[in-house]
Amino acid sequence: MSYPPSQLTDADIVLLIKERNIKGINALHEQYGSYLLRFVSEIINSRYFSEVALQNAFMKIWNNIDSFSKKKGRFITWVINISRNSAIDVMRSKHYKQSMKLISLDAVVHQKSSYSFDLKIENMDLREIVTTLDPKYRELIDLVYFEGYTHIEVSEALGVPLGTVKTRIRKAFGDLKVILS
Repeated sequence: MSYPPSQLTDADIVLLIKERNIKGINALHEQYGSYLLRFVSEIINSRYFSEVALQNAFMKIWNNIDSFSKKKGRFITWVINISRNSAIDVMRSKHYKQSMKLISLDAVVHQKSSYSFDLKIENMDLREIVTTLDPKYRELIDLVYFEGYTHIEVSEALGVPLGTVKTRIRKAFGDLKVILS
């Protein structure tokens, strides 16, 4: 078969993949890749992890092509179903959960939020006082006291030993005491 990939039918693609011809998976990617990436991105709100899920889906399609039966449905429906399941698998993965937690922690640390309460110490916002701390201490105070993370969660999210987290928080309070006096 010497068709350009864009002119291959779904049946041609299935046949090529069953023959373990790389042109089949390339044609699948060319014809449906951008649609599938958009589809997976609706499930996973991360470009990187959407691409990982789609790559996993293509591997599953390659490895399980013999389980496809046109009697059970259309090829594209089967491909979409595999892509959806791959996206769900990625979202359940430890790596995804850890990354999403770090992304949300990063957003918390680097954005100035407005809080419903307005604590003032001598006409100064407590949040502003905390910003004067060394960044490694400020980050911990923000996460633990403004965002409600536990010491263990901060330790795991930042990859810092629990003892180090506790020591830095004590040091941060010592520095705050000096600032406030």
